[in-house]
Amino acid sequence: MPKKQKAKLKLLGEVIEALRTAINARRRSHIRYRLSQADALIRALPAELVTEQSKQLSLLRKRVKESKKTVPQGAKTGKSKTSSRSTGKKPPAKSAQRPKPQATPVRELGDRFINRAALGYAPTDKE
Repeated sequence: MPKKQKAKLKLLGEVIEALRTAINARRRSHIRYRLSQADALIRALPAELVTEQSKQLSLLRKRVKESKKTVPQGAKTGKSKTSSRSTGKKPPAKSAQRPKPQATPVRELGDRFINRAALGYAPTDKE
C-alpha cells in the first residue's frame, strides 16, 4: 500500500475500476479480493476524502448482491461446447466404462542395511 494520500486515492480509483470489470465478468474470487482491497484503502484514508468512492463502493456491493441472487454460483455462461467445436470427428460415446487396474502386490524387501560410512555419517578413520 502506498504511503502518500494522493497515491492511495489513485490506487483506490484503480481498484474500483478493476472491481467493476470483475463484476461484469462475474469473477467471484476477484470481486472478493477487490472489495477487501478497497475496504483497506478506505480505512487508511480520511473519511472526507473518500465520500465519493465509498458511495461507488456501496453501489457496487448492491450489484454484487443482486447478481448473486439471479445467477447461481456454479452456473456457466458463454458459448455451448457444440457451437465452438469445428465440424470433424466426434468423440466416442462414454457408454462403456474401463475396468480399474488392480493394485500390484508390494515386494517384500526384507532387512536392508545402509552403509553409513559410504554416505559420510560414520567416522572414516578405523582404529
